Amino acid sequence: MYKINDECTSCGTCADNCPVDAISESKNKYEIDQEKCTDCGTCAEVCPVSAVKKV
Repeated sequence: MYKINDECTSCGTCADNCPVDAISESKNKYEIDQEKCTDCGTCAEVCPVSAVKKV
């Protein structure tokens, strides 16, 4: 399972690269829909500020 922490700058890179559209913008940062997420790790690989972590 991946989570986006408070280091998120809302750049949208993770959402743009998610192959299953599991990431969307919320109030202060992007969030991962755990129901849609396939744990592929693409979001963590492309995040420019390392705000996506495997938990």
